[in-house]
Amino acid sequence: QVQLVESGGGLVQAGGSLRLSCAASGRTFSVYAMGWFRQTPGTEREFVAAINWSGGSTYYADSVKGRFTISRDTTKNTVYLQMNSLKPEDTAVYYCALNKGAVGVRTERFYDYWGQGTQVTVSS
Repeated sequence: QVQLVESGGGLVQAGGSLRLSCAASGRTFSVYAMGWFRQTPGTEREFVAAINWSGGSTYYADSVKGRFTISRDTTKNTVYLQMNSLKPEDTAVYYCALNKGAVGVRTERFYDYWGQGTQVTVSS
C-alpha cells in the first residue's frame, strides 16, 4: 500500500501564491508519475499537473500553464505544486495522486493511489 499526505493548502488573495506538498510513503517503488488534480463541488475532478518520477518530464492543464510548477524530490518521495498568480477560479480541493501504470498521466482513472485532499481558496 501507498499513503499520500498533502499539505500547504489555505486561503490566499487573488494574485498570491501557495505551495502544496505531497509526501508518499509505503510501497513507493515502481512509481511512474505523480500528479495533482482538483475538484469543486458538483464537478468532476480535473487534471492540473503531473511529473514523470524518473525523468522529470512535466505536464500541465492549459488553465494553469505558466502559473503553476510541479516538481519532485525523489530522495524525500515528495511532489510539490508551486501555484503563482492564483485566481478565484483556482479555488478547489487539490488532490495528489500516484500513477504506477505508465499510461495516461492526464487521466484520473489511471492513478492508483490518492491523498485525502487539501483545500485551496482564492479570494477576489
